[in-house]
Amino acid sequence: MLGSTHGTLTTNSRHARAVACGRPPGPAVHVHSSASAPDDAEDLDVSGRPLHSDVPDLDRFFRPEAVALIGASDTEGRPGTGITRQLLAWATRVGARLHPVHPSRPAVFGLPCVPSVAELPEPVDLAVLLVRDPLPVIEELAQVKVKFAVVFASGFAETGAEGAAAQARLTAAARRAGLRLLGPNTNLNAFEEFRDDLEGPAIALITQSGHQGRPLYTLQELGIRLSHWAPTGNEADLESADFLSYFTTRPEVGAIALYAEGLKDGRGFLLAADRAARAKVPVVAVKVGRTETGARTAASHTGKLTGADTVVDAAMRQFGVIRVDGLDELQDTAALLARARPPRAEGVVVYSISGGTGAHVADLATAAGLPMPVLSAEKQAELHQWIPDDLGVANPVDNGGHPVGDWRGPKIIDAILADPAVGVLICPITGPFPPMSDKLAQDLVDAAERTDKLVCVVWGSPVGTEDAYRTTLLGSSRVATFRTVGNCLTAVRAYLGHHRFTASYRSPFDDAPRTPSPSMRKASGLLRPGERLSEHAAKQLLRAYGIRVPREQLVTSAAAAVRAAGLVGYPVVMKASAPQLAHKTELGLVRLGLTSASQVRDTYRELTDIARYEGVELDGVLVCQMVERGVEMVVGVTHDSLFGPTVTVGIGGVLVEVLRDTAVRVPPFGEDQARAMLAELRGHALLDGVRGAPPCDVDALVEVVLRVQRMALELGDQLAELDVNPLMVLPRGQGAVALDALAVCR
Repeated sequence: MLGSTHGTLTTNSRHARAVACGRPPGPAVHVHSSASAPDDAEDLDVSGRPLHSDVPDLDRFFRPEAVALIGASDTEGRPGTGITRQLLAWATRVGARLHPVHPSRPAVFGLPCVPSVAELPEPVDLAVLLVRDPLPVIEELAQVKVKFAVVFASGFAETGAEGAAAQARLTAAARRAGLRLLGPNTNLNAFEEFRDDLEGPAIALITQSGHQGRPLYTLQELGIRLSHWAPTGNEADLESADFLSYFTTRPEVGAIALYAEGLKDGRGFLLAADRAARAKVPVVAVKVGRTETGARTAASHTGKLTGADTVVDAAMRQFGVIRVDGLDELQDTAALLARARPPRAEGVVVYSISGGTGAHVADLATAAGLPMPVLSAEKQAELHQWIPDDLGVANPVDNGGHPVGDWRGPKIIDAILADPAVGVLICPITGPFPPMSDKLAQDLVDAAERTDKLVCVVWGSPVGTEDAYRTTLLGSSRVATFRTVGNCLTAVRAYLGHHRFTASYRSPFDDAPRTPSPSMRKASGLLRPGERLSEHAAKQLLRAYGIRVPREQLVTSAAAAVRAAGLVGYPVVMKASAPQLAHKTELGLVRLGLTSASQVRDTYRELTDIARYEGVELDGVLVCQMVERGVEMVVGVTHDSLFGPTVTVGIGGVLVEVLRDTAVRVPPFGEDQARAMLAELRGHALLDGVRGAPPCDVDALVEVVLRVQRMALELGDQLAELDVNPLMVLPRGQGAVALDALAVCR
């Protein structure tokens, strides 16, 4: 494989960028704009969350000079004996001095033992604990200033509340000792034997479950280099984000493969992913918890919060983490991304010896979203010099049987790769058919050596012992070889997407607001801890952040309603207003299009009668401006247990719960991500104008999303939920108006 204000709200891109960078209505605030992460460890955003994380110095963990093995054994049949043997072999390979520790053994495997940590003959970098109760040992390690400890024992947070309390005590002891702790409930995969005869960029592996990393570890047998393996276990201290940040700085690491059952700290993970995106290091992840069953099992295994999966998925995509589902996809995608050169073009061409195979793979590639350009007439004519005229060469290219006895085979492949629109060639070989398949494999390997474009081969034989596969293809560091078409297309899509993402990536943490805005000071006075705000109060909250709302007045009598309608301007909308009213339409507490004083007077009485019958205590009736119809959207804020405040946008209106057409992001994010959210919606075409409707003011919608994001950042710890629905997006140039809003305080 391969080495607002009342009135019309207008916007423009400059103003939208200003909001994206954390500047709501009012004076601009100072933001950090460095292209790299700042050095100030106390650099916090306006919500008090960190804007960068330090990279832990793990050099002495992976390459220690001296190691203490506590609980060492050489008694055959004991579990610790095999581990001791493994640690001895590993220490020899990395040049570390290993000191066994056992209270009653004079020696282990010929090495002299010391009875306690206090009697170690020299300072050690790393202590590996094979004891049932690691807490007393951690406290002893504090006295000899050990840098790192690995706790093998289980029975902690993965077992429930009592185990979680024991883990908390272990974490506290490690902090007091000033050491970094890996585990508990981990294994010793970090001390496996890694082949040193393989070249090229390597994969660094992070797994919470050691067994789940085995398929990637065995990639070495296919010629793929691995540099590190971090089995994080329960992550009482060291977590996936720590290793992710560290591996990003290692020059030998070409890609990071992650298997996560839960994430310990959402912001910490995003900061580590941000560091990888800045460095253009691809991160490929399997994250357990897509289903309720998976999330429940993961929690019992590692004792972690799994977080709402839709939020996890969006957060990973937001920071360029490539999420896949299976371990086979993880290994194939990480291997390709680690070793493939950046693409010269995005076009994908399928080349096969069978028209049926080519058509099938081309269908799958198109469905996967890969660009399949039609080759130019000139290029097709060139190919027909060596391919019969009755075979299709537009893309896919059908050679009808790869030439075996002459020079035509290499000419065909080189001609395809020479096309400037082509960046990837995929050749599916569904099964061995020597000598044709053997010659085709060799020609592809030779062509890959002559080009800087990506050549992928799918070797479909279920046997996998053929010489063309085992020797020719796997022996090449320039050809990416896969066993399934699905995995090949997944990896190629990730490869193109990663380079597209990192080419334009700008860290949102650089522009995140650090100081409160005037809007925050206005809004804070409107919040009531633990209460739900009425629609009128919620709209005042929006107005404080410059989000346009209709002209309206809250009245408490029919006569006042008539006066308000005259001031607002006919036609008007009337709505009952009370903090507990979440779904007014269902109760008949909304009336539209009222055009006269008599209608307003009668409607006031009807609304108050219905509220009285339903047992709803009103704070009044809203008389609102009637807004011309546009596209109804929803924009909101919710609080995720892992990532904190999140922002959602979607197709709104009364059917929002039925349609469930939404996209979510974790603040901070910029204008590009706000627009990407809209592009993800199934109903995005509505904003472009359908069935004769004019295009909507998408710029105004984006600005509302960014203002709501600022609200989430500044008020997220006070605001449990915000729901702007519907947000009426008017025709282009006319803005967007929040027709209704719900806010719940924490």
